[in-house]
Amino acid sequence: MNMVAAPAAAHVRRTVSHIALNYRNPDEGPLAARLLEVLGFSVVQDIPLPDGSRFYQLLIDATVPTRAEGIVYMSALPAADRALYAAIREGLGVGRGHEHPAVASYRSAQASDPEYGFHVGILVESLEWIEDTMAKLKALAESDRQFKGRINLLCNRSRRGSPEVDARLDASPLFGTTPRETYGRNAVQAFVETDIFAAGALGEKLVFELDYVFPGYPDNMFTKTEL
Repeated sequence: MNMVAAPAAAHVRRTVSHIALNYRNPDEGPLAARLLEVLGFSVVQDIPLPDGSRFYQLLIDATVPTRAEGIVYMSALPAADRALYAAIREGLGVGRGHEHPAVASYRSAQASDPEYGFHVGILVESLEWIEDTMAKLKALAESDRQFKGRINLLCNRSRRGSPEVDARLDASPLFGTTPRETYGRNAVQAFVETDIFAAGALGEKLVFELDYVFPGYPDNMFTKTEL
């Protein structure tokens, strides 16, 4: 029997089309959209729903013609999910004297590493934009009634070893004083943790991650992980 090799398959381009996020409280759609706009997203659809909540479509970059990619769909946490989270919290005694010890361990893990669970990473081409955006969020967290107590900020700087990168980050108003480092070199991470969105085992919070990679360094956080 003659065996004929099948022709190699042509390369097929694949990208991430969209993600779907839920804001926790049905009346906080505008607040959730406002936070995403600070993070650089643009609202392209805002649809009021019969239950009083709102459905949104957002783009990560509205200046680029969309090919059904870079999209966030956002809606209120469904009632079935709210009921499930309520049952989990009730069963584990969350916030009560008989709280299951697994809850404290879970929260401790979250607090020590913002990448511990599900999170949304956004690659940004400007370090200055990240510094400015985090400064805006810090001001909102301190003075805006809607955001006060609702967002927590954290950042990781690149591991040392590249003189130009080290000098730039030492002078940074955001990364200059942080003791935390990335899992790699020549890149930074800025984290925005918020309870406006629902995610994780308890549905309590979601983390957005702003990433920047210094140009000219093929050896970086996204090409080589260092633990």
